[in-house]
Amino acid sequence: AIATILSCALFAAISGSSVACAATIGTVAIPEMIKRDYPRNFVYGLVAAGGTLGILIPPSIPMIIYGFITEESVTKLFVAGIGPGLFLVVLFSIYSVFVAIRTPSLRRVEAVPMAERWHASLRALPAVAVAAFVFEAAAVGFAFSLFVTTFVLRTMTWELFKEAVIEAAITTVAVLLIVAAAKVFGKAVALYRLPQDVAAFLTMNFSVAWTFLLMVAGVLLVMGCFLEAISMLLLMVPVLLPALPALGIDNVWFGIFFTIMIECALITPPVGLNLFVIQSIARTGLREVASGSLPFVGMLLLALVAIYFVPGIAMWLVM
Repeated sequence: AIATILSCALFAAISGSSVACAATIGTVAIPEMIKRDYPRNFVYGLVAAGGTLGILIPPSIPMIIYGFITEESVTKLFVAGIGPGLFLVVLFSIYSVFVAIRTPSLRRVEAVPMAERWHASLRALPAVAVAAFVFEAAAVGFAFSLFVTTFVLRTMTWELFKEAVIEAAITTVAVLLIVAAAKVFGKAVALYRLPQDVAAFLTMNFSVAWTFLLMVAGVLLVMGCFLEAISMLLLMVPVLLPALPALGIDNVWFGIFFTIMIECALITPPVGLNLFVIQSIARTGLREVASGSLPFVGMLLLALVAIYFVPGIAMWLVM
Protein backbone atom coordinates (compact mmCIF):
# COMPACT_ATOMS: atom_id res chain seq x y z
CA ALA A 1 0.00 0.00 0.00
CA ILE A 2 2.81 2.41 0.86
CA ALA A 3 4.60 1.49 -2.36
CA THR A 4 1.42 2.43 -4.23
CA ILE A 5 1.27 5.83 -2.53
CA LEU A 6 4.95 6.52 -3.25
CA SER A 7 4.44 5.45 -6.88
CA CYS A 8 1.51 7.88 -7.17
CA ALA A 9 3.67 10.67 -5.72
CA LEU A 10 6.51 9.95 -8.17
CA PHE A 11 4.17 9.73 -11.13
CA ALA A 12 2.49 12.96 -9.99
CA ALA A 13 5.85 14.68 -10.36
CA ILE A 14 5.82 13.67 -14.04
CA SER A 15 2.23 13.89 -15.28
CA GLY A 16 0.44 16.80 -13.55
CA SER A 17 -2.83 14.92 -14.15
CA SER A 18 -4.84 13.18 -11.47
CA VAL A 19 -6.76 10.94 -13.88
CA ALA A 20 -3.56 9.85 -15.67
CA CYS A 21 -1.92 9.07 -12.32
CA ALA A 22 -4.86 6.99 -11.09
CA ALA A 23 -5.17 5.11 -14.39
CA THR A 24 -1.46 4.33 -14.75
CA ILE A 25 -0.71 3.30 -11.18
CA GLY A 26 -4.09 1.58 -10.77
CA THR A 27 -3.43 -0.76 -13.69
CA VAL A 28 -0.34 -2.11 -11.93
CA ALA A 29 -1.17 -1.70 -8.23
CA ILE A 30 -4.76 -2.97 -8.01
CA PRO A 31 -4.08 -6.58 -9.12
CA GLU A 32 -0.96 -6.80 -6.92
CA MET A 33 -2.73 -5.50 -3.81
CA ILE A 34 -5.77 -7.73 -4.31
CA LYS A 35 -3.41 -10.69 -4.77
CA ARG A 36 -2.10 -9.92 -1.28
CA ASP A 37 -5.68 -9.94 0.13
CA TYR A 38 -6.01 -6.25 0.96
CA PRO A 39 -9.69 -5.24 1.44
CA ARG A 40 -10.97 -4.42 -2.04
CA ASN A 41 -12.69 -1.13 -1.19
CA PHE A 42 -9.50 0.04 0.54
CA VAL A 43 -7.46 -0.82 -2.57
CA TYR A 44 -9.80 1.10 -4.86
CA GLY A 45 -10.00 4.10 -2.53
CA LEU A 46 -6.23 4.17 -2.02
CA VAL A 47 -5.45 4.30 -5.74
CA ALA A 48 -8.23 6.83 -6.46
CA ALA A 49 -6.98 9.10 -3.67
CA GLY A 50 -3.33 8.51 -4.54
CA GLY A 51 -4.14 9.71 -8.04
CA THR A 52 -5.25 13.07 -6.66
CA LEU A 53 -1.62 13.77 -5.74
CA GLY A 54 -1.16 14.32 -9.49
CA ILE A 55 -2.64 17.82 -9.21
CA LEU A 56 -1.00 18.83 -5.93
CA ILE A 57 2.61 17.70 -6.33
CA PRO A 58 4.07 19.81 -9.16
CA PRO A 59 3.65 20.01 -12.06
CA SER A 60 -0.10 20.55 -11.82
CA ILE A 61 -2.52 21.42 -14.61
CA PRO A 62 -5.13 23.05 -12.29
CA MET A 63 -2.41 25.19 -10.68
CA ILE A 64 -1.36 26.44 -14.12
CA ILE A 65 -4.96 27.45 -14.83
CA TYR A 66 -5.29 29.04 -11.37
CA GLY A 67 -2.10 31.02 -11.99
CA PHE A 68 -3.46 32.21 -15.35
CA ILE A 69 -6.78 33.32 -13.78
CA THR A 70 -5.19 35.09 -10.82
CA GLU A 71 -2.04 36.32 -12.62
CA GLU A 72 -0.05 34.63 -9.85
CA SER A 73 3.34 33.00 -10.31
CA VAL A 74 2.91 29.37 -11.39
CA THR A 75 6.39 28.63 -10.03
CA LYS A 76 5.33 29.81 -6.56
CA LEU A 77 2.19 27.67 -6.78
CA PHE A 78 4.23 24.64 -7.78
CA VAL A 79 6.67 25.16 -4.91
CA ALA A 80 3.81 25.69 -2.44
CA GLY A 81 2.26 22.36 -3.48
CA ILE A 82 5.31 20.32 -2.43
CA GLY A 83 4.78 20.54 1.35
CA PRO A 84 1.03 19.67 1.37
CA GLY A 85 1.69 16.92 -1.20
CA LEU A 86 4.30 15.28 1.04
CA PHE A 87 2.04 15.81 4.06
CA LEU A 88 -0.73 13.85 2.30
CA VAL A 89 1.73 11.10 1.33
CA VAL A 90 2.53 10.70 5.05
CA LEU A 91 -1.16 10.76 6.04
CA PHE A 92 -2.12 8.17 3.41
CA SER A 93 0.83 5.98 4.45
CA ILE A 94 -0.10 6.10 8.15
CA TYR A 95 -3.67 5.11 7.26
CA SER A 96 -2.32 2.26 5.13
CA VAL A 97 -0.32 0.93 8.07
CA PHE A 98 -3.43 1.19 10.27
CA VAL A 99 -5.50 -0.82 7.73
CA ALA A 100 -2.73 -3.41 7.38
CA ILE A 101 -2.57 -3.92 11.16
CA ARG A 102 -6.35 -4.34 11.31
CA THR A 103 -6.33 -6.87 8.44
CA PRO A 104 -4.65 -10.01 9.82
CA SER A 105 -5.58 -11.99 6.70
CA LEU A 106 -3.06 -10.08 4.56
CA ARG A 107 -0.92 -12.51 2.61
CA ARG A 108 2.82 -12.22 3.16
CA VAL A 109 5.04 -12.38 0.08
CA GLU A 110 8.55 -13.78 0.27
CA ALA A 111 11.35 -11.25 -0.21
CA VAL A 112 12.86 -11.29 -3.70
CA PRO A 113 16.56 -12.27 -3.81
CA MET A 114 18.98 -9.38 -4.30
CA ALA A 115 20.24 -10.74 -7.63
CA GLU A 116 16.71 -10.75 -9.01
CA ARG A 117 16.15 -7.21 -7.74
CA TRP A 118 19.25 -5.97 -9.59
CA HIS A 119 18.14 -7.76 -12.74
CA ALA A 120 14.65 -6.23 -12.55
CA SER A 121 16.11 -2.77 -11.83
CA LEU A 122 18.39 -2.93 -14.86
CA ARG A 123 15.49 -4.00 -17.07
CA ALA A 124 13.47 -1.06 -15.73
CA LEU A 125 16.09 1.57 -16.61
CA PRO A 126 14.85 2.05 -20.21
CA ALA A 127 11.33 2.59 -18.87
CA VAL A 128 12.67 5.24 -16.47
CA ALA A 129 14.07 7.06 -19.51
CA VAL A 130 10.52 7.34 -20.82
CA ALA A 131 9.81 9.91 -18.08
CA ALA A 132 12.23 12.35 -19.70
CA PHE A 133 10.33 12.08 -22.98
CA VAL A 134 6.95 12.46 -21.27
CA PHE A 135 8.15 15.82 -19.98
CA GLU A 136 8.49 16.94 -23.60
CA ALA A 137 5.25 15.58 -25.03
CA ALA A 138 2.89 12.69 -24.42
CA ALA A 139 3.07 11.54 -28.04
CA VAL A 140 6.88 11.39 -27.96
CA GLY A 141 6.74 9.52 -24.67
CA PHE A 142 4.29 7.02 -26.15
CA ALA A 143 6.48 6.48 -29.22
CA PHE A 144 9.57 5.96 -27.06
CA SER A 145 7.66 3.54 -24.79
CA LEU A 146 6.68 1.55 -27.86
CA PHE A 147 10.30 1.50 -29.02
CA VAL A 148 11.60 0.32 -25.62
CA THR A 149 9.03 -2.46 -25.17
CA THR A 150 9.34 -3.69 -28.77
CA PHE A 151 13.07 -3.46 -29.54
CA VAL A 152 14.89 -3.12 -26.19
CA LEU A 153 12.92 -5.27 -23.74
CA ARG A 154 11.27 -7.34 -26.50
CA THR A 155 8.12 -7.81 -24.42
CA MET A 156 5.62 -6.22 -26.82
CA THR A 157 3.71 -8.41 -29.25
CA TRP A 158 0.98 -7.53 -31.71
CA GLU A 159 -1.63 -9.25 -29.51
CA LEU A 160 -0.47 -7.37 -26.39
CA PHE A 161 -0.50 -4.10 -28.32
CA LYS A 162 -4.10 -4.67 -29.47
CA GLU A 163 -5.13 -5.60 -25.93
CA ALA A 164 -3.47 -2.44 -24.53
CA VAL A 165 -5.21 -0.23 -27.12
CA ILE A 166 -8.62 -1.75 -26.32
CA GLU A 167 -8.10 -1.38 -22.56
CA ALA A 168 -6.96 2.23 -22.98
CA ALA A 169 -9.94 2.98 -25.24
CA ILE A 170 -12.43 1.59 -22.72
CA THR A 171 -10.96 3.64 -19.87
CA THR A 172 -10.62 6.80 -21.97
CA VAL A 173 -14.16 6.64 -23.34
CA ALA A 174 -15.60 6.07 -19.86
CA VAL A 175 -13.75 9.11 -18.52
CA LEU A 176 -14.59 11.34 -21.48
CA LEU A 177 -18.29 10.49 -21.25
CA ILE A 178 -18.27 11.63 -17.62
CA VAL A 179 -16.31 14.78 -18.56
CA ALA A 180 -18.78 15.55 -21.35
CA ALA A 181 -21.76 15.12 -19.01
CA ALA A 182 -20.05 17.28 -16.36
CA LYS A 183 -19.35 19.98 -18.96
CA VAL A 184 -23.02 20.06 -20.00
CA PHE A 185 -24.14 20.21 -16.39
CA GLY A 186 -21.52 22.86 -15.61
CA LYS A 187 -22.73 24.96 -18.54
CA ALA A 188 -26.31 24.76 -17.27
CA VAL A 189 -25.21 25.76 -13.76
CA ALA A 190 -23.17 28.64 -15.18
CA LEU A 191 -26.13 29.92 -17.24
CA TYR A 192 -28.19 30.12 -14.05
CA ARG A 193 -25.23 31.92 -12.41
CA LEU A 194 -25.45 29.70 -9.32
CA PRO A 195 -21.68 29.60 -8.57
CA GLN A 196 -21.35 33.35 -9.05
CA ASP A 197 -24.35 34.07 -6.81
CA VAL A 198 -23.06 31.73 -4.10
CA ALA A 199 -19.57 33.24 -4.28
CA ALA A 200 -20.98 36.77 -4.14
CA PHE A 201 -23.02 35.79 -1.09
CA LEU A 202 -19.91 34.45 0.63
CA THR A 203 -17.80 37.52 -0.07
CA MET A 204 -20.56 39.87 1.15
CA ASN A 205 -21.57 38.03 4.33
CA PHE A 206 -18.37 36.58 5.80
CA SER A 207 -15.75 39.07 6.93
CA VAL A 208 -13.60 36.74 9.06
CA ALA A 209 -11.05 34.59 7.24
CA TRP A 210 -11.79 31.25 8.94
CA THR A 211 -15.58 31.50 8.52
CA PHE A 212 -15.13 32.54 4.88
CA LEU A 213 -12.82 29.60 4.20
CA LEU A 214 -15.13 27.20 6.03
CA MET A 215 -18.09 28.27 3.92
CA VAL A 216 -16.02 28.17 0.70
CA ALA A 217 -14.87 24.63 1.57
CA GLY A 218 -18.47 23.56 2.16
CA VAL A 219 -19.66 25.06 -1.13
CA LEU A 220 -16.76 23.52 -3.08
CA LEU A 221 -17.36 20.14 -1.45
CA VAL A 222 -20.97 20.19 -2.68
CA MET A 223 -20.11 21.61 -6.11
CA GLY A 224 -17.33 19.06 -6.50
CA CYS A 225 -19.98 16.34 -6.50
CA PHE A 226 -21.36 17.74 -9.76
CA LEU A 227 -18.65 19.79 -11.48
CA GLU A 228 -15.24 18.73 -12.76
CA ALA A 229 -12.04 20.52 -11.76
CA ILE A 230 -11.63 23.03 -14.57
CA SER A 231 -15.26 24.17 -14.34
CA MET A 232 -14.85 24.75 -10.60
CA LEU A 233 -11.76 26.87 -11.22
CA LEU A 234 -13.22 28.95 -14.03
CA LEU A 235 -16.56 29.56 -12.30
CA MET A 236 -15.51 30.16 -8.70
CA VAL A 237 -12.01 31.65 -8.57
CA PRO A 238 -12.69 34.94 -10.45
CA VAL A 239 -15.58 35.75 -8.09
CA LEU A 240 -13.82 34.76 -4.86
CA LEU A 241 -10.49 36.39 -5.72
CA PRO A 242 -11.42 40.04 -4.91
CA ALA A 243 -12.36 39.10 -1.34
CA LEU A 244 -8.98 37.57 -0.47
CA PRO A 245 -6.86 40.73 0.16
CA ALA A 246 -9.40 42.20 2.60
CA LEU A 247 -9.41 38.95 4.57
CA GLY A 248 -5.62 38.69 4.60
CA ILE A 249 -5.59 35.49 2.56
CA ASP A 250 -2.55 34.96 0.34
CA ASN A 251 -3.33 34.16 -3.32
CA VAL A 252 -0.73 31.36 -3.45
CA TRP A 253 -1.98 29.79 -0.21
CA PHE A 254 -5.57 29.98 -1.47
CA GLY A 255 -4.46 28.24 -4.67
CA ILE A 256 -3.28 25.25 -2.59
CA PHE A 257 -6.51 25.37 -0.57
CA PHE A 258 -8.55 25.33 -3.79
CA THR A 259 -6.46 22.52 -5.29
CA ILE A 260 -7.05 20.30 -2.25
CA MET A 261 -10.78 20.92 -2.60
CA ILE A 262 -10.50 19.87 -6.25
CA GLU A 263 -8.81 16.69 -5.02
CA CYS A 264 -11.91 16.02 -2.91
CA ALA A 265 -14.08 16.59 -5.98
CA LEU A 266 -12.12 13.93 -7.88
CA ILE A 267 -13.07 11.20 -5.38
CA THR A 268 -16.64 12.17 -4.43
CA PRO A 269 -19.57 10.76 -6.41
CA PRO A 270 -21.44 11.16 -8.67
CA VAL A 271 -18.91 13.02 -10.88
CA GLY A 272 -15.61 11.97 -9.28
CA LEU A 273 -13.46 11.24 -12.31
CA ASN A 274 -10.93 9.15 -10.41
CA LEU A 275 -13.75 6.93 -9.13
CA PHE A 276 -14.82 6.14 -12.67
CA VAL A 277 -11.24 5.48 -13.76
CA ILE A 278 -10.75 2.94 -10.95
CA GLN A 279 -14.19 1.44 -11.58
CA SER A 280 -13.26 0.96 -15.24
CA ILE A 281 -9.88 -0.60 -14.44
CA ALA A 282 -11.13 -2.89 -11.65
CA ARG A 283 -14.43 -3.82 -13.33
CA THR A 284 -16.32 -3.20 -10.10
CA GLY A 285 -19.22 -1.12 -8.84
CA LEU A 286 -19.02 2.62 -8.21
CA ARG A 287 -20.36 2.19 -4.68
CA GLU A 288 -17.43 -0.02 -3.66
CA VAL A 289 -14.89 2.47 -5.04
CA ALA A 290 -16.68 5.44 -3.44
CA SER A 291 -16.92 3.77 -0.02
CA GLY A 292 -13.18 3.09 -0.07
CA SER A 293 -12.50 6.74 -0.94
CA LEU A 294 -14.44 8.29 1.95
CA PRO A 295 -11.63 7.98 4.56
CA PHE A 296 -9.29 9.71 2.11
CA VAL A 297 -11.75 12.61 1.68
CA GLY A 298 -11.51 12.99 5.46
CA MET A 299 -7.71 13.07 5.24
CA LEU A 300 -7.83 15.72 2.50
CA LEU A 301 -10.05 17.86 4.72
CA LEU A 302 -7.63 17.25 7.60
CA ALA A 303 -4.86 18.56 5.35
CA LEU A 304 -6.92 21.75 4.86
CA VAL A 305 -7.13 22.20 8.63
CA ALA A 306 -3.39 21.59 8.91
CA ILE A 307 -2.39 24.19 6.30
CA TYR A 308 -4.78 26.71 7.90
CA PHE A 309 -3.24 26.41 11.38
CA VAL A 310 0.28 25.82 10.05
CA PRO A 311 0.52 27.87 6.82
CA GLY A 312 4.22 27.05 6.64
CA ILE A 313 3.35 23.57 5.37
CA ALA A 314 2.45 25.25 2.09
CA MET A 315 4.43 28.47 2.25
CA TRP A 316 7.77 27.51 3.82
CA LEU A 317 9.53 27.16 0.46
CA VAL A 318 7.78 30.19 -1.07
CA MET A 319 8.84 32.71 1.57
